[in-house]
Amino acid sequence: MGGVTSSIAAKLAFCPPSPSSYSLVSDEVTGLFLMNPFPHRENVEILKLRTRKGTEIVAMYVRHPMATSTLLYSHGNAADLGQMYKLFIELSIHLKVNLMGYDYSGYGQSTGKPSENHTYADIEAAYKCLEESYGSKQEDVILYGQSVGSGPTLDLAARLPQLKAVVLHSPILSGLRVMYPVKKTYWFDIYKNIDKITLVNCPVLVIHGTSDEVVDCSHGKQLWELSKEKYEPLWLEGGSHCDLEHYPEYIKHLKKFIATVERPLSSRARASTSQSENKSGDVEMPRQSVDRREKPPRQSVDRREKEKPPKGPSKKSKLRITFEQHLDRSRRSVDLHDKTRKSVDHHHHQIERGRKSVDKLDRVRSE
Repeated sequence: MGGVTSSIAAKLAFCPPSPSSYSLVSDEVTGLFLMNPFPHRENVEILKLRTRKGTEIVAMYVRHPMATSTLLYSHGNAADLGQMYKLFIELSIHLKVNLMGYDYSGYGQSTGKPSENHTYADIEAAYKCLEESYGSKQEDVILYGQSVGSGPTLDLAARLPQLKAVVLHSPILSGLRVMYPVKKTYWFDIYKNIDKITLVNCPVLVIHGTSDEVVDCSHGKQLWELSKEKYEPLWLEGGSHCDLEHYPEYIKHLKKFIATVERPLSSRARASTSQSENKSGDVEMPRQSVDRREKPPRQSVDRREKEKPPKGPSKKSKLRITFEQHLDRSRRSVDLHDKTRKSVDHHHHQIERGRKSVDKLDRVRSE
């Protein structure tokens, strides 16, 4: 039963366009690969990458001259690079990012057959290429997974602790959950995103259409709820599974997200610029800097006085304790004196009784 269900899930997950929407040709002069029917662009490179599974996948790299981040895009189940080509160019332009897209094994002009494990090897090969060929660092990479692409995206994101961010576009909780409303994860399920999302340590943006007829919007909402570092999600009213990029809010929200996750770099740049202006002899800036230095200490002193628990008793409390100790010692002294006095009185009483007894005995003898 498990094998049959897993096989059905895999068939639903992998539907490569047939025939492929593009072909590869090699330029006779440069030897570079070109993607037919698209014209050559100076900022676009077409690559062939070898995966650890032995397949050869096709990838495209779009360079932006002002980019500080790189988007690694894993597309949906019924698309290939030819269908994604124009969108990749537009995303690179509007978001000002470098972008790498790739075809899974068995998709487009990539060799092999599509499977869950192959897609994991495919995205690893693409990410390795970014590091080794383009000098990308983990903290500069944003992983973008659409539909079934959320599977390899989250699998890789869970293993990259310094990743900049993740975008999940119409994501799935798991392959089996697309077909059945199961409550627990079975061993034969594929793309167990519901279990991997909690391992992602960077900001996560989820985009989902409320009228998605393929993957219910509840998948995206639950993944967002399970994210450690949630970013404001985008629930596109009336959006279906394959048309979200046509909504104006889509690109607007993505721009805002990219600007947010890049903000630390911008903040450091502004701080550096401010310091250089101070050194250049600006008169007003030092006064503002002094004001900033003066105000926080007063607030921090107030905060320490209010919040910081006393390490030991104050002078008043010490005096109070000393005085109370003195009183206590005095009481003990008085009690001891009383006890001594009572003991002495008791002794005198016994002597007096002895004298009376002797006197009585003398009287008896005289009689």
